[in-house]
Amino acid sequence: MNIAHVALWTRNLPAQVEFWETVFGGRSNEKYISKNRPGFESHFITLTDGPTIELMTVPELADAPAHPEFVGWAHIALNVGSKANVDRMAEQAQQNGTLLSAPRMTGDGFYEAVIADPDGNRIELVGE
Repeated sequence: MNIAHVALWTRNLPAQVEFWETVFGGRSNEKYISKNRPGFESHFITLTDGPTIELMTVPELADAPAHPEFVGWAHIALNVGSKANVDRMAEQAQQNGTLLSAPRMTGDGFYEAVIADPDGNRIELVGE
């Protein structure tokens, strides 16, 4: 198991992309604009060594911190190997009440489910 990516909510997506490219030499993909969630946009920044960082924004961040999705780190994504592992782990999370989002194919091409740790932190389970 390894970290697939970490995610950061930001109010200024272009500035964050420039920061991670300039300061850390990251490489960005093209901007992703969600068809499922109006206003959601993101870039994945690939670092030379280490995890990928998903930089994410939504218009509601202008109202942060009143909005439940605030500026800052949003979740960690763990690659659990396979879609079957995602399904199995999501079923276990459903049984113990920690499943936040059932397994699905996301608009940006990931098969994932979202669970919560005991403090409510989000963990994406990603399968290939």
